[in-house]
Amino acid sequence: MSDQTIEKSVPATPGEPTAAAAEEKPARAASLLKDGWTDLRKNPLFIISGLVILFLLALAIAPGLFTSRSPFVDGFCQLQHSLDRPSSGHLFGYDLQGCDIYTRTVWGTRNSIVVGVVTTLLTSLVGCALGMIAGLQGGWLDTILSRVTEVFFAVPLLIGGLLITSLFATGNVWTVSLVLAVLGWPQVYRIMRGEVIANKHNDYVSAARALGADSKRIAFRHILPNALAPVIVITTMNLGVYIAAEAALSYLGIGIQAPNISWGLMISDVQNRFLTAPHALLFPAGALSITVLAFIMLGDAVRDAFDPKLR
Repeated sequence: MSDQTIEKSVPATPGEPTAAAAEEKPARAASLLKDGWTDLRKNPLFIISGLVILFLLALAIAPGLFTSRSPFVDGFCQLQHSLDRPSSGHLFGYDLQGCDIYTRTVWGTRNSIVVGVVTTLLTSLVGCALGMIAGLQGGWLDTILSRVTEVFFAVPLLIGGLLITSLFATGNVWTVSLVLAVLGWPQVYRIMRGEVIANKHNDYVSAARALGADSKRIAFRHILPNALAPVIVITTMNLGVYIAAEAALSYLGIGIQAPNISWGLMISDVQNRFLTAPHALLFPAGALSITVLAFIMLGDAVRDAFDPKLR
């Protein structure tokens, strides 16, 4: 037998990184995502919530397709119709100012969806970036960032939102999104940091480093794909939470302000008229509840599909 054949037949030293080990974990991550997506498409919870969210996105992007009226034109609100009940021409009736509730509910979808999406994107970007840095670098930088996140965790979302939003002269979609993102990124940071620390000591990372992969390739090619699944799950569920938080801030009068439209504002305007005109409260409150429930259901379905602990 030749020396070359003997060399090929000798097994690797136990514990020694191999090229196969370097690709094993990324392959498992890709398989997990593929299997998760396959399971997700068969989940009735995902299908129902997905259809509802697609409908809400259509409302947010093109409200003109669902109503021919605009709440921003002169003469839209007529006080003589104040709190009139639903009729054939006005399915949801009128609010306290004599504005058509159906039209305002349709147009209010945009602000709620934008706040949820923008806040989720901001918290994901900031939390993932800082979590990657802290998890990979460790040491004093990790200690400082961890102490900072503990400070944010000590502040409840709504109370912190009340305090920070009150500093702005006017409330709109962007200020509310920024406030919620400032308070929401630590949760994503903590999850990402924990996943990075758990993955950076695995054999496939050692194998990649032994084969000459630089730190940037190891971070983005090997560690990041394996740390994203829990982050996707939590951000999907949080999107509905942020929509509810925006409505709560607007209800309290320090979130989105008129003339912008918000379901929270609509609920606040008629909170004392529930017994005399329940329709004015039930329709915007129902739209808010359906939206939040749809995103929470989607988050539950994503968690069931992509969380390795549940597979």
